[in-house]
Amino acid sequence: MHAFDEIKALRKDISKTIGCFPLYPPLELFHSMGFTPFVFWDLRHFINSFNTADKHLQAYACSVSRRLVEFICSTPDDIIDALFMYNACDTLRNLPEIINCCLQEKVNKPRIFKMHIPMAPEEQTKTTDYLSGRITALIRELEESFGVSFSPERFRQSIALYRKMRLLNEKLEKMVAQNIISYNLFSLITRKGLFAKIENHIEEMESIAANHSSSPKNKHDVPTASVIISGILPPPPSLIDALENYEIRIVGNDIATQRRSYAYTPGDTGDPCLYYRDFYHHHFPCPTLLYKSDQRLAAIKNLIYNTRARGFIFIGEKFCEYEYFEIPYLEKKLREMGVFTLHLEISVDDESGANYMTRLEAFAELLKS
Repeated sequence: MHAFDEIKALRKDISKTIGCFPLYPPLELFHSMGFTPFVFWDLRHFINSFNTADKHLQAYACSVSRRLVEFICSTPDDIIDALFMYNACDTLRNLPEIINCCLQEKVNKPRIFKMHIPMAPEEQTKTTDYLSGRITALIRELEESFGVSFSPERFRQSIALYRKMRLLNEKLEKMVAQNIISYNLFSLITRKGLFAKIENHIEEMESIAANHSSSPKNKHDVPTASVIISGILPPPPSLIDALENYEIRIVGNDIATQRRSYAYTPGDTGDPCLYYRDFYHHHFPCPTLLYKSDQRLAAIKNLIYNTRARGFIFIGEKFCEYEYFEIPYLEKKLREMGVFTLHLEISVDDESGANYMTRLEAFAELLKS
């Protein structure tokens, strides 16, 4: 089913929709104000051509941004009521103007909302007041544009829902590490959650957790060929299948659409300024949140210690400069720790992973040696 069809199927139960650009939007806030937020991540299962996007973006832009432009510009008028963007990477922060031009001819084009997130440590530049001002301005713009109102009580209820969702993601992630469910199933569920009502997504995850046996398929707690997967997007399904066929078990992930998105939820509060200052300040380190980059190595080391992984596989998104700037440094540090590393680059021209099977097989033998 196309993402358009999934959203259309939900429209009868939804009053307002807001499409969020990656990476980490204020989902709780939107939900509390009556919107159903969708995050336009991992669109490769829906968008396979770039007829519109290639008119506006260079061919060397990453597939995330190209698919995002293609998706938005081809979205039917009655699908999305609003769009939200913030200054993630250099490419994404420049898309609002391009998107706005693409939507000029639409009769009922979605309203565009933007927020600037400071890309410097809070303690270094005293950005607290600035971020609070941006959040307050966003709330005011939503209220004025859609006739909605912010409620601290509804905000607390939304926080509780998203906390539950993130905890369920962690539970399913552990089930993957224990070989109870496949990483392919886990990736499918996390992707489907991007285009679903939070209540429906929670229900589906609870069903998976309840319906699968708690007994691991393999009695070994930590297999010899155990790895952590890292990258912006998870590997293509065929590549995940190959990992499992070579008996490489994924015991943890450092994927932006997965662990980086659900690893942290602030405490309960009715104040969105306090909540999102905490949310972004303590967010799981991601190279697209520039001020968190210095904490990447410590976070990854912690993942390795907790999972006892022997290997680390980088799934590089071609042309993603933020990821590629740090990969050589991380590889060097991980090898010094005795962790085997493998770097695979995924591009729109080869997303099947077929060209990597020999390297994966050799890596599996290395891990088992």
